[in-house]
Amino acid sequence: MKIIATNIGERKEVAWKGKKIVTGMYKYPVDRPVFIDTENVKDDAICDTKNHGGIVQAVYAYSYSHYEYWKNLYPDLDWNYGMFGENLTVDEMDETAVFVGDTFKVGEVILEATVQRSPCMKLGVRFNDMNVVKQFWNTTFCGVYFKVLQTGFVKVGDEFVKIKSCPKNNSIADLLLKRKAENGV
Repeated sequence: MKIIATNIGERKEVAWKGKKIVTGMYKYPVDRPVFIDTENVKDDAICDTKNHGGIVQAVYAYSYSHYEYWKNLYPDLDWNYGMFGENLTVDEMDETAVFVGDTFKVGEVILEATVQRSPCMKLGVRFNDMNVVKQFWNTTFCGVYFKVLQTGFVKVGDEFVKIKSCPKNNSIADLLLKRKAENGV
């Protein structure tokens, strides 16, 4: 796995079905290293601190290899890195092969895989189509949240070097499937 884009977002108000929604979902790539702190990525807006950010969900990574699947379903969107609200777009990541506790050295940081991204209505707002939320639940393309064990900078081109493997733990995809069952999706 290698970083192909570092993405941050600003607090944004979006009109959706007559209501104003505040979100940091609209991420965009930046041409500089980003600093990953213990609870967030510096300069990245987190508007829903109940469900994003914090120790367990400090940084979110999503695989660019999943983008092709979504582009086929949503060909009219203006596609760019960060479409899924990810801070790090990586070239290839398989959520069925990343396990809770797997630890990686990336640039100056050390990241530990913690949980899956469960889709919410803000993904539907971002895609301008709520169908994407159910479609997201029906894949294993959920991305990975990481806990930060060592803070520092990451940049495009940095590799995820596995320094600890936990194959006896649940995979990130397993967590998504369990959460899906709990939510009756």
